[in-house]
Amino acid sequence: MVTQPQIRPAHRLLEICLDSAESAVNAERGGADRVELCAGLPEGGTTPSAGMIAGVRRQIKIGLQVMIRPRGGDFCYSAEEFRIMQRDILIAKQLDANGVVFGMLDLEGRIDKPRMQQLIELARPLTVTCHRAFDMADDLQQALEDLITLRVDRVLTSGSQKSVIDAMPTLKQLVQKAAGRIQVMACGEISITNVKAVVNYTGVTEVHAGLGDAVPSAMRFRNSRIAMGSLAGGEYQRTVVSEHSVRELRAAVDSV
Repeated sequence: MVTQPQIRPAHRLLEICLDSAESAVNAERGGADRVELCAGLPEGGTTPSAGMIAGVRRQIKIGLQVMIRPRGGDFCYSAEEFRIMQRDILIAKQLDANGVVFGMLDLEGRIDKPRMQQLIELARPLTVTCHRAFDMADDLQQALEDLITLRVDRVLTSGSQKSVIDAMPTLKQLVQKAAGRIQVMACGEISITNVKAVVNYTGVTEVHAGLGDAVPSAMRFRNSRIAMGSLAGGEYQRTVVSEHSVRELRAAVDSV
């Protein structure tokens, strides 16, 4: 009797969202396949500086995806904001990013196809991910078809819910509708405790997670009379992705 070789499942890709070179290095060491580099994570992510992009690119060899989002808030942009996005895409290309991440909606909550097309053409040959502007669209099924028509490489989504756990049926429908024409990447409170269920139920082959932990400042002097931001005490802590947390999630993803 001939023993048939075991067929291993295709490699499931792990992307880590972060905002610093330190976190990027930790993500690579922990086994991430790529990083999504942002600024303004409390706002859902905005475009990082050219200096940050260059610094991260210099220190990691894994995939580097750069967020292109000129501000927080909605995803319906003015003409000037659109020009800023175009310039930021060119900067990301010049600094050797592997891909860019952006999304645009019109006033009615539909994918802004004409302007998305212009950004996609400008970005090539970099890969293009549509971020969670998709989750804010009025009709996810139609939005997915629009992104496929535009030849976007992947869409990042939690199925229009805060947590992907609450939207697994929706995510499964999106994966089935995509039928390999676009990658559907799951996000939304992904953790070592739920990633196996998400992957098994929905069929996604790419997952996206934050994993950042608050790290206190090393400063001994603390000025409590004033705050520079809206988060009290925020000047004396920062968020860092640890190698350990990425390694744990990597193991959980690989165990599916």
